[in-house]
Amino acid sequence: MSSQDDEPEFRVAAFVLIAAVILAVGLALGVGIHKSRSGAAAASGAPTATAVVSTTTTVLGADDASVVVENGVVRFYFATGKSDLASGALDALADAIKAAQGGKKLVISGFHDATGDPAFNAELAKQRAFVVRDALVGAGVAEAVLELRKPEQTTGSGNNAEARRVEVVIAP
Repeated sequence: MSSQDDEPEFRVAAFVLIAAVILAVGLALGVGIHKSRSGAAAASGAPTATAVVSTTTTVLGADDASVVVENGVVRFYFATGKSDLASGALDALADAIKAAQGGKKLVISGFHDATGDPAFNAELAKQRAFVVRDALVGAGVAEAVLELRKPEQTTGSGNNAEARRVEVVIAP
């Protein structure tokens, strides 16, 4: 056999290898684009994953946004690095809104985890608290009955997702 006979097999092998590399790169780009579009949809106010429950145990992933009502305390959990409210936020705040409109004070407290830059986390916790405050004001609650507390770093159960939260409590 001459070297010219081996050339077509080499070309086929090279073509298959190049096609596999292009497919892998395309898949990686597609996943990246999908994730960036999902983040843009959340930032634009599109519905996100929601859980409205009244249990004492909540397991949250790193990218879950949820709201939990527990013993009269409304807890908003946020995805890493985001301040988007989960859908159903106003439904979860219904009792707090009624109490505030009846003259009760609402205390809004922001919390953050211990990962990353502490100053950035404190600022993000503050922005999250402002988002909750703005939702309450938008629902007809007077700013005069809202008290914002300084962001706090918490470790809680050791789950960083649980530490990224804002709590709304009806003051006694």
